[in-house]
Amino acid sequence: MSMTTVLADTVLIVHACVVLFIVGGFAAIWCGAARHWRWVREPRFRFVHLASIGIVAALALLGVPCPLTTLEAWLRESGPSSQGFIAYWVGRLLYYDLPGWFFTVVYAGFAFIVLLTWRFVPPRPRS
Repeated sequence: MSMTTVLADTVLIVHACVVLFIVGGFAAIWCGAARHWRWVREPRFRFVHLASIGIVAALALLGVPCPLTTLEAWLRESGPSSQGFIAYWVGRLLYYDLPGWFFTVVYAGFAFIVLLTWRFVPPRPRS
């Protein structure tokens, strides 16, 4: 396996972790609110979570391709095309053949819902 393939696979795994943080963080906020988990109201966590989906939505609304997708594609084009087992399946979970506008609507809508969550499950005030 070449170094560019390893780097591309690493970028893909990081990308999957970002997606997991955004989607899983949203679920954790609501589940944690119901179960009185204090950490889901931590202002730093909530800001990073909101900023993460905000950046994704802003890039989509501006028509800017995701930097992680762009970097991974560049690495895969500059090296051999072999892909590891994990990278193959993570890629299958992340990438869908749908029109770009569909993802823009989903990202912007999800960002709006995350922003609304601040109203219904507010972060605790700093002490």
